[in-house]
Amino acid sequence: MNKIAISLATAASLAIAACSQEPATDTAMTDDTAMADQMANDTAAEGTIVDVASANPDFSTLVSAVQSAQLGNTLSGAGPYTVFAPTNAAFEKVPQATRDELMSPAGREDLSNILTYHVVEGETNAAALQQAIEGAGDAGYTITTVNGATLTAMMRDGNVVLEDAAGNTATVTQTDVDASNGVIHAIDTVLMPE
Repeated sequence: MNKIAISLATAASLAIAACSQEPATDTAMTDDTAMADQMANDTAAEGTIVDVASANPDFSTLVSAVQSAQLGNTLSGAGPYTVFAPTNAAFEKVPQATRDELMSPAGREDLSNILTYHVVEGETNAAALQQAIEGAGDAGYTITTVNGATLTAMMRDGNVVLEDAAGNTATVTQTDVDASNGVIHAIDTVLMPE
């Protein structure tokens, strides 16, 4: 975990803060960042990652999953954390039967494993993440998550894309939603650790 924080700091002082310095050529990311900054100004800095996610209706499934996995206290802790947060639309891509199984008491461990795969220790804003990706070259930037598995971050068509262990990808659709204990970046797909 500390390796990520050190690597990110080395790459571009990867402390997650509400900073939205997006490339001028990426208007979609810039628009999303502006919306995230507005949300951050309205509520984020006043609450933890769980509070901020709870206040955003696009994260209601994620909040339910965090509660089912009993991770609320962890993500409300001191942190700081970077959370790549799947939106409700991202969870909708997961078959309903799988979601129901994961949200059941029997699926708690698997759900916790999946959710912690979306969390990184330390704060990493979008600009710092992009700089780390650019510094890593064509292979992409490797991120170690809280569950110990890795994600690969890369740039595609001006967007940050995360690749999971199975080769599935998620695009960051909203960046730098600030919280008192970290930052949230919304993604369009649920990533799987294996």
